[in-house]
Amino acid sequence: MKSSGLEKLDRQIGSFCARLAAVGLALALATGAQAQDDKMTPIPVPAQPNAIELGTGALPGATSPESWHSQYKSVFARNVTVATLTPFLPDPAKATGAAVIVAPGGGFRTLSMENEGWDVARALADRGVAAFVLKYRLNPTPPDMPGFERSMHELFSGAARTPPRPSPEAAAAGLAPQIADTRAAFALVRKRAAEWRVDPDRVGMIGFSAGAMLTLTTTLAGEDAKPAFIGLIYGPLAPVTVPADAPPMFVALAADDPFFANGGFGLIDSWKSAKRPVEFHLYEQGGHGFGMYPKTTTSTGWFEAYVRWIGMHGMLKPKT
Repeated sequence: MKSSGLEKLDRQIGSFCARLAAVGLALALATGAQAQDDKMTPIPVPAQPNAIELGTGALPGATSPESWHSQYKSVFARNVTVATLTPFLPDPAKATGAAVIVAPGGGFRTLSMENEGWDVARALADRGVAAFVLKYRLNPTPPDMPGFERSMHELFSGAARTPPRPSPEAAAAGLAPQIADTRAAFALVRKRAAEWRVDPDRVGMIGFSAGAMLTLTTTLAGEDAKPAFIGLIYGPLAPVTVPADAPPMFVALAADDPFFANGGFGLIDSWKSAKRPVEFHLYEQGGHGFGMYPKTTTSTGWFEAYVRWIGMHGMLKPKT
C-alpha cells in the first residue's frame, strides 16, 4: 500500500501534468525570454560526445527519432527515447567533492537543454561542484515541427480547462520511465565517484519546472536515489508528507509565475512542519522558465542564492 506522502504526490502529478506539458509551448515560455526569439526552428541533433547512456532502455512504444530545435537563442530536445547523463567536471584543483544532477524542464515533452541544463552545469562546475545534466526520456510528440506545434497548442488550450484527474496509480506510472532514469543517474555517479572526484554521500539534484517535479518525485519515491540535497526551481508546491530523512530543500519561484504561483506554498509548510531544512525565495517578478537567462528582474539572482545555500551546507569545500 502506498504511503500518504506518495498518494499526495500522485494527486499533485495528476493535477499539474497537463499544465506542465504545455510549458514547452512558446506561449508558456514567453515569460522566460524575449518574444522576438520565440520561433521554434529545427536544428540538427548536436554532437554530445560526453553523454553517457544510462542503460534504462528505449522508451516503450516510441516511434519518432530524437529531434532538437532552437528558440530564445537556446536549444531544446524532444522525443528523447534513450536517457543520457553528461558530466561537467570542475578543475581538480578546486573540486569540492559535491555533485549535482541537473534535470531540465519542458513539460515532459521537451527539455530546455541549454538554459536549464548545460548553462547550470557549467556554472556549478566553475564553483567546484561536479554537475551532471540528465537528458531523461520524454512523452512522444509528432516528429515534424508543424505537427509538434499543433499538438502543443491543443494541449495548452486543453490545459486552460480542468483536466480529468487520472488515478494515483496511472499518475505515478506516467513518470515511471523518468524515475528510472534518475535512479540510474544517481547509481552511475556513485559508481564512478572515485574517477570523478565525487563524494557519494554528497550527490544532490536540482530541477526546473517538470524537472523540479521529477526532483521531488525522486526524493519521495525514488527508492535508492536518495539525493543529499535538492533544488526546486519554479515547480509545483502542493503539500506532501515528508519523510523523516528528507534532504535539505531550496525553492525558487516568481510571484508572477503563471503556473505555480497561485496554488499556495504547502510544500514549504510540509518541510517546515517535518522540521527539515528548507529555504524559499519568492521573487516579485520573473515569470516561468527564467533559468539562466539574464533578466532585469531579481529572479536572475536565484543561482547565486542557491550557491550560497549549498555553501552553507558545506558543499563548496572538500569534506574534512
